[in-house]
Amino acid sequence: MDIKGVIRGFFDKIFEPPISFLELAIDKLQEVQLVTAQGLNIGSYFSVFGDLPEAWQMVVSSVLLSTVLLGTLLIFRSIMRMYFAVKEGVKWW
Repeated sequence: MDIKGVIRGFFDKIFEPPISFLELAIDKLQEVQLVTAQGLNIGSYFSVFGDLPEAWQMVVSSVLLSTVLLGTLLIFRSIMRMYFAVKEGVKWW
């Protein structure tokens, strides 16, 4: 009885299920034929605003840009609040 063979067989029995699962995942991911860097064409959703006069198009784009800016600022504020709460909690721990 070879000790090296017994140990190798033991480790193969332990790590065979995760390795087979990972190999199956790799095979399935390689079968996928989707283009991942295609992006989102939002022009088809906003083509309705193309019929508006140019002044109204500027209003709509300004409103959308303002909404994105305010949403970004709200997310930043929430992240900073969480950061300061964690910082305060660690300080008193």
